[in-house]
Amino acid sequence: MIEFPSAFAKPRPALTDGFCRRISYLRVSVTDRCDFRCTYCMSERVRFLPRKDVLSLEELDRLCSVFVALGVTKLRVTGGEPLVRRDILQFFRAMSRHLDSGALGELTLTTNGSQLARHAAELAACGVRRVNVSLDTLDAARFEGLTRRGRLAPVLEGIGAARAAGLRVKINTVALKGFTEDELFPLVEWCGAEGHDLTFIEIMPFGEDGPEGRIDRFWPLTDLRARLARRFTLQPLAQSTGGPARYVRLAETGQKIGLITPLSHNFCEGCNRVRLTCTGELYPCLGQDGTSDLRAVLRATADDRALEQAIRAAIARKPRGHDFDHSCGTADGAMRRGMNHTGG
Repeated sequence: MIEFPSAFAKPRPALTDGFCRRISYLRVSVTDRCDFRCTYCMSERVRFLPRKDVLSLEELDRLCSVFVALGVTKLRVTGGEPLVRRDILQFFRAMSRHLDSGALGELTLTTNGSQLARHAAELAACGVRRVNVSLDTLDAARFEGLTRRGRLAPVLEGIGAARAAGLRVKINTVALKGFTEDELFPLVEWCGAEGHDLTFIEIMPFGEDGPEGRIDRFWPLTDLRARLARRFTLQPLAQSTGGPARYVRLAETGQKIGLITPLSHNFCEGCNRVRLTCTGELYPCLGQDGTSDLRAVLRATADDRALEQAIRAAIARKPRGHDFDHSCGTADGAMRRGMNHTGG
């Protein structure tokens, strides 16, 4: 059985960047591997990282525990697909101690749902209360084409298992021109019937295959929202979950719909999050290439104070915002790295 180290005995002053934004949300990738090859996320011929470059579960625990000690109250586990990592439930069990102590307010994950059926009950036992499931279509053939190798049935089974375990499910759908347009109302109706919240996300310019090619698939959520408004009465909500989504309620059904608009309307002014990759790189901004190597510090010393100093220095360099822009028909601000590398 793995034994995990404890964090600091006392909490440290909160993490604040150079623009007075308090950083309280960490998205941590536990693997770059995935059992899907979604066309908007990664190359079909992706090369995965050598095992030696990936942080161990003990190392991930130590790093995340330092972040919690520095005031991070929300921890989202991502990938790749986090549930394909061997023994990943040991990491969730370790993080649950921070929920028990009250230092961590929320432990959650984003998943493609393929492995959710066999893990949902134990995730709930570890203190996970809600999960985000990426799902772009309810048509089995289209699902296989988009994911290149996934099957819809196990994902729907996983969503059902999550609900049975008491987990709240939010569906994340990427807005794809010529694709999600056909799926818009079927997804809304299905989520309403099943009791799932639904969030649409603009496609972001990431990927080794050439993010410029994604311009043809970019569907601004201003248009998606307008289509919703032709069928439903939209009631803007002031609610925030600490993330980038803006919410509306459909008056006729009572459903909550989230809209994440990194391109048509960025959300950088209130950004409270940073991303930690499975190799220990800290990205203060998803849309910028500036990183800090925390793995080197982690493996060089057992002193958590050195990690604290490295984290604070990285947060101090967090930029004001990203440069994503498709408004002129070019992929300005595009990133060559894949989302499976950065973490979803």
